[in-house]
Amino acid sequence: MRIGQVFYATALAIMVGWLLWIGKPVLLPVIAALMSVYVLSAAADSMGRLPLLGRLPAWARRTLALIGFAIFVALMFALVVNNFAQVAGALQRYESNLEGLVTRTAGLLGLENEPTWENLRRATIDRFDIRPLIAPLLLSLRGLGTTLFLLVLYATFFMAERGQLAAKLTLAMGSADDGARALDVLRRINDRIGRYLVVKTVVNAILGALSYAIMLLLGIEFALFWAVLIAFLNYIPYIGSLVGVVFPVLLSLAQFGSLAMAALVTVALTAAQVFVGGWLEPRMMGRAFNLSPFAVLLALAAWSALWGLPGAVLAVPLTASLVIVMAEIRVTRPVAIMLSASGRV
Repeated sequence: MRIGQVFYATALAIMVGWLLWIGKPVLLPVIAALMSVYVLSAAADSMGRLPLLGRLPAWARRTLALIGFAIFVALMFALVVNNFAQVAGALQRYESNLEGLVTRTAGLLGLENEPTWENLRRATIDRFDIRPLIAPLLLSLRGLGTTLFLLVLYATFFMAERGQLAAKLTLAMGSADDGARALDVLRRINDRIGRYLVVKTVVNAILGALSYAIMLLLGIEFALFWAVLIAFLNYIPYIGSLVGVVFPVLLSLAQFGSLAMAALVTVALTAAQVFVGGWLEPRMMGRAFNLSPFAVLLALAAWSALWGLPGAVLAVPLTASLVIVMAEIRVTRPVAIMLSASGRV
């Protein structure tokens, strides 16, 4: 009997994974909007503690949060498009800086007179051509714009229907006991995921501000864009912060053509990452999502394989929600306990 249960569970997992993969264009904006609602609800509640905005009714504060969110998304999309255009204009200068850096390095190593050096340069730098990448990049930007529009649209409807969800869920469950149990599970998911997303967003904003100040001080071009990218990638556990530093370091190498400057940028941005990730975030976050490190890595691998970069960003809140639901089902409760950090689910 147990072998049959394992077989059916495996078949169900494969089917759900296939549905998630094939349904990415529809599901991704919906789930991203649902996660955004947690942060927007917290922002609307925070407005209630302000002197003037606190006098506004709840629906007005939620509307202001939605308007601010829509403006923020539009500005971020404009920032991405504008910076890609500026990078395209600076490519020729970056190429000459990189060629000068490679030439100086070859001189220091005594390779400038080698007969193979010119062939090596022609096989590397001279072959670099970004023109074939322009068309796929434009398609990606158009897809990003569509996803961001759907994100704002779905978040608006989620916020509008948020107050009626509890009553509809109770009616859908049929009995009062089942409805109360479902509401308790939903409340736990809201508390845990909401706390995680709000704290993580504040931490990422602080990291982005520190990174922007560092890059502005060092004269890195497109500092605001790279700071936003670093803050966004920090949603990805463990590897996001490391990847976020790589891009501005590579840009500084192309911009200045200096290994010393690239090393300085690496040290400064890594120091900000260590301060935020090693000291500030643990004190603010605590045990907000109750997942073991192995579960986080497993979730990161699984959701990244399904949905790419957006899946990596959503991996922790989605898995934490799944663990709470699995803990309420007798058959899957042992799995939820193994995935949790403390064993208490």
